[in-house]
Amino acid sequence: MTQTNNILEGRHVRLEPLGNEHLDGLVAASATGEELYKWSPVPRGAVETRNYIATALSWRDANTAVPFAIISKADNKIIGATRFWNLEKWLWPPHHPRHNRNDPDACEIGYTWLTKTAIRTSANTEAKLLMLAHAFDTWGVLRVCFHTDERNIRSRTALERIGGQFEGILRAHRLAADYTARNSARYSIIADEWPAAKQKLSAYLNKDGGS
Repeated sequence: MTQTNNILEGRHVRLEPLGNEHLDGLVAASATGEELYKWSPVPRGAVETRNYIATALSWRDANTAVPFAIISKADNKIIGATRFWNLEKWLWPPHHPRHNRNDPDACEIGYTWLTKTAIRTSANTEAKLLMLAHAFDTWGVLRVCFHTDERNIRSRTALERIGGQFEGILRAHRLAADYTARNSARYSIIADEWPAAKQKLSAYLNKDGGS
């Protein structure tokens, strides 16, 4: 399955393939705003962050994820992380045009978190635009999915804002950040919806820098 070793770059942020060289920057990025991470599994401190990177890289090597560090272009500092994961390759029949594709047919975007100062700025909007454009325009996926804790209103509002369509609640779906059985709110964007979502995201970025 095709991975990407490419940097995804916009006007405000740069998404670099995650590596051990990002350790110190990620530790600094997650050191403030503890209240922001009530519903998200965000590594805190050097030990957790080292394990976080190791897990992300093991998923990358297993062709199930593509993790990134999010870099602010204004000051070249790490402001968070995100990743493609749950990369799906469907079993198309031999006569189908999508048979023998190397790229995924569907994926999820998740494990996204930002440092406190990057919340409600252009960072999240542009990071999502860069990743969605790569998924739909480069990989040619048919669906991008998002899951978030049912209780995470800020995340759910952000997903709806970028064009995510609410599909429902998956009960006791995953382990929550507070170590309970999490109900997940599921959202998705499909290929037919991508042109309108792309236009909406671009408009947000062009208006007040996407904040």
